[in-house]
Amino acid sequence: MKDTSARKERLHRLIDFARAYRGWSRVRTAKALGRDSTKLYPNTDNPKIDLLIGLANVLEWSIDDVVEYIWNGDTEDRAQPDADFEALDAQAREAHIAGRYMEMVEIARRMYAAATTPEQRARACNREHGGWDGLGRYTKALEAACRGLREGPIPTERQHQLQVNLANTHYTLWELSAAIAHANVIVEWYQRSAPRTPNQQKRQAFALYVRGHSYRRLAGQQNEDRQHYCQMAKKDLERSMRLYNRMAREQDDQRLSGIANTCRGGLIEIAVELGEQSAAAAVDELIDGLDAVIDPTQAPAGDWLESYGWWSVFGANIALRHLESRALQQAMAVFTNKALEIAERMDNWALRERVFTMQYALHEKLIDTTGLELPFVVDDEDRRLITGTMGRFPAFRNTGWRILRAARVVDTAERN
Repeated sequence: MKDTSARKERLHRLIDFARAYRGWSRVRTAKALGRDSTKLYPNTDNPKIDLLIGLANVLEWSIDDVVEYIWNGDTEDRAQPDADFEALDAQAREAHIAGRYMEMVEIARRMYAAATTPEQRARACNREHGGWDGLGRYTKALEAACRGLREGPIPTERQHQLQVNLANTHYTLWELSAAIAHANVIVEWYQRSAPRTPNQQKRQAFALYVRGHSYRRLAGQQNEDRQHYCQMAKKDLERSMRLYNRMAREQDDQRLSGIANTCRGGLIEIAVELGEQSAAAAVDELIDGLDAVIDPTQAPAGDWLESYGWWSVFGANIALRHLESRALQQAMAVFTNKALEIAERMDNWALRERVFTMQYALHEKLIDTTGLELPFVVDDEDRRLITGTMGRFPAFRNTGWRILRAARVVDTAERN
């Protein structure tokens, strides 16, 4: 009841804000919101979509911002008297380790409300970023990291932590220019001031990883500058791989060598684009590498397993660009099936986005090659995952709609 009453109060407050912002009378505000002037303030905490759209238009807010305020309020609404920031931070760390990402987000928001310094608010935002990233809600993660970077002054270490996380989220969302720009800040910093601590070394390696893979993706998009982007990607990924492998040895941490393995897979793709390795040889090398994860359900979920998910993506990229006919279809079947198996094992939405995008690219290529109207076959589980991917990746949304419109839905039993 308390939450219901608070949401209704916030809804009424927004209507008051709208009137004040526009300087309108009750009658004019009601007309703009599509309501009877005698019932301008609804007796509910659950407004209809037309009222939310109307409020967003009048206030010139996004609909997401209107819903967020009505449902969750602002920082003051979430504040808890005598909340212990450091205790909440410890709880957030525990939730992260245990994979309870939604709980982590909720704790991070309470941390933000309890924070008393810019550094604490930035730390809370970084925790929230980690929770949204774990849930695959990358646009939410982006918002949290940006909010943290707006705080100041904050220690350089915290700024760099947020900035490299922001760069990686931009990369995940295919916002490649932004990813490169943010990664550059970190790379250039450590060119001027060599990293002294293990965390600084990891941050440097991660920034090179993000920038290198962003250049690799740009090389796949841009024909005129492909060679330049490939050379930039090669330089960054080779350096990142060396740094991760060295840290793995020095810190006895095999997770770091798993990240280095992702760099190695990306370098195989780059070698093909630079003409240093044939597509057929690269595909064979990548398929042979996947023997390490014949059954992903039996492998521990972590950086090594994820690296082979990305090896599958790199192999599919090569196949789509360079193979034809039966060789193309066989390679794509191996790579997309393995990537999806690993995505399911790890609940990794970034891998799912790549799989569905590449499967549809293959579907279109086969239609262009054969001239036949071939169905795109999905089952109910595929449709569920495609819908979830559309919500997480704005750049995928149009592809998702094309898949769903073209799809022939079958029962899982029929498909098997």
